[in-house]
Amino acid sequence: MATRLPPVHALSAFEAAARLGSFAIAADELCITPSALSHRIRLLEEFVGDRLFIRDGRAVTLSEFGRRYLDVVRFALRALTDFPLPHKHEAAQPRVKVTVPPTFARYLLMPHLASFARARPDIVVEVCLSVPLYDLSLSESDVEVRFGAGKYPDIVTEKLLEEPAFPVASPAYLERIGGIATPAELAKATLLRSALEAWQPWFEAAGLDWPEPNDTLRVDDLGLLLEAVKHGHGVGLTRQHFARQMIDSGEVVQLFDIRLTAPPHAYYIVYEKNARARPEVALFIDWLLETFRALA
Repeated sequence: MATRLPPVHALSAFEAAARLGSFAIAADELCITPSALSHRIRLLEEFVGDRLFIRDGRAVTLSEFGRRYLDVVRFALRALTDFPLPHKHEAAQPRVKVTVPPTFARYLLMPHLASFARARPDIVVEVCLSVPLYDLSLSESDVEVRFGAGKYPDIVTEKLLEEPAFPVASPAYLERIGGIATPAELAKATLLRSALEAWQPWFEAAGLDWPEPNDTLRVDDLGLLLEAVKHGHGVGLTRQHFARQMIDSGEVVQLFDIRLTAPPHAYYIVYEKNARARPEVALFIDWLLETFRALA
């Protein structure tokens, strides 16, 4: 049964766009961006296997199938809306849904989240994971932390944290290849790759005119990349708060004092323009900014 049910948020987007005759106005009514509304419409069209709207520039009109499907959608939504809820008068506990990259969640968010819970035990926080650089469409979260270049149109974007990048390796791997004393000696090492942490900017900071590696192990998760380094697969770039525990325990070693102080990617908070209208969301955003900017 579940596989036959269309996503409800896409149904409400379809109904609003059909009723208002405009994606932009419908998006404003639903408190989302036009791009997020378009994404929901495409999701529903993929589900039903047919076009719901005929698009002509900025103008949109219902297709023949869309007109017939709209009657069904309105009936279903009306049934849900009109169903009596005897306990509806009870105030729901405020919730904040935040989507974060896995490594940020593990090494930065979870160690600090208890402070927010102590300060606001009345607010429930729901944490979801996203894939950095790939999940670029807005999710159904109230707040997202994104790792990237910070260029996200139509949504509020605030830089949260920027950490210097530097190379690390395991002691066993360094012993196996005879040690690395200078950046130039990285030529004898296997340089682990990640789309999230390119080598070339660090090469430039170290005075090396080298191209980006393209034939070694690639791991597009910074936490897994650090695990690959720990297990002796090669040398990888990492960041201070991710590698601190492994460096302190001796599992990995920082190779040089050269750090990329202005890396091409950083962590950003992104959210809809009216997200702060909900007090619990505004409080959580402010807590994120205060907590993680203090780490910089």
